[in-house]
Amino acid sequence: MGKPSDTAGAASDAVSLHTNPGQSLGNDYDHQDAPELDIDGIDDLPPLYSDAVSSGDLNEPLLPASDSTSQEPSSLCQPFQKDCNSGAAYYVDQRLESPKVLEQHLRHWAAAPPRPYIKIVGTHRQTEKRSNNKSETKTITDFDVAIEMTPYLYSNAQYRKSWSQLRTVDNGERARRGTILKKCAPGAVQHIEVGGAQKPTLEEWCHRFCANHGGLKCFSLRREMTGFDFASVQQKLIKLVRDTNYRGQLSIYMQTRDGLVEVYNDAHTNRWRLTSWIQWVFYLTLLFLFSWPYLWLRTKRFEVAVAEWPFSRMAAGSGAEAGASSLGSSNSSGREYVSISEEQWYNLWARAVLRAVMEKRQTVLDQADLRRAHEPQPSFESGNATVDSAVGFVQAGIGAMNEVNRHLGWGADC
Repeated sequence: MGKPSDTAGAASDAVSLHTNPGQSLGNDYDHQDAPELDIDGIDDLPPLYSDAVSSGDLNEPLLPASDSTSQEPSSLCQPFQKDCNSGAAYYVDQRLESPKVLEQHLRHWAAAPPRPYIKIVGTHRQTEKRSNNKSETKTITDFDVAIEMTPYLYSNAQYRKSWSQLRTVDNGERARRGTILKKCAPGAVQHIEVGGAQKPTLEEWCHRFCANHGGLKCFSLRREMTGFDFASVQQKLIKLVRDTNYRGQLSIYMQTRDGLVEVYNDAHTNRWRLTSWIQWVFYLTLLFLFSWPYLWLRTKRFEVAVAEWPFSRMAAGSGAEAGASSLGSSNSSGREYVSISEEQWYNLWARAVLRAVMEKRQTVLDQADLRRAHEPQPSFESGNATVDSAVGFVQAGIGAMNEVNRHLGWGADC
């Protein structure tokens, strides 16, 4: 388990995970105003996963939870536990204590994208009086809308072409390097490397992890979306919702699923810490007050591997690089985009978000919602004049209520 020999050839510290770059999605997204969006252009949107692989419900996620790659290890280890909320995967397998096997699995896991979502949540507080002259305040969710950003991390979603790469942390970057606390590499100051020492490759970090004599140790892989200007999108979405005269508490934030993979060494303590019923026993008996400090001080962590999935990146300067990256869209800000820009994304989804907010929905929007938002309101015709008149009356009433809400305000605390 020693350090790899020089003749073996060091692995690159930033390895492309796909054939880069792929074909552009075209100019169908390049619209300047959401109301003037060309409806015909929606046919060129990234396909639903159910359309690309198999027929299924339109409300299914746009992409699968995990991707299979041609570099799949011969014997793929299964997670010991997977968090249902965050999608984080935790592994405890003795086979992963081999540097070669660990590196193969890390590259395989890095080929699967993170699942970032933009969440738009509106709530208000409602106070109810009881018969005993007491009041109770509840938080009411007015709407909870989410949009998945994963399709826009691909230049060609059908063929899984992207700009993703697997890298290791720089010497001047603060990280846990087999330690308890975050720190820079020896001989380096944050963002300033002294002596210009080359940072360890992924292969070297795998050897260091496996050779570490710590009783409890953990190797982490982070998958993250980079190059996305969330602040500008957030401001536009806030204005979009507030323009409906919404007066409740509005929260817009990013939430990422499948963003973390952790590999623990095969030890009884690590198996116990990841067993659900044991966790609940420690929570209910408050033993976690003693076990958590022990685990935190005892575990040596290697948080040195990052799989970056760029939404955008700085445009290449040289002619050769510019030609190689010309398949992605770019703008005057000096950035190039793997599929669409933040402004194009907003113009694409603004109507669907507005409609979902006004309908007070709590769901993840998909391509079907995008289509409906840019299609005229369907008319109901049953062949019975009385029924058609009643349905038309109800639709008119709903539209009138929405207009009143826009004028007088809605969602305030009561």
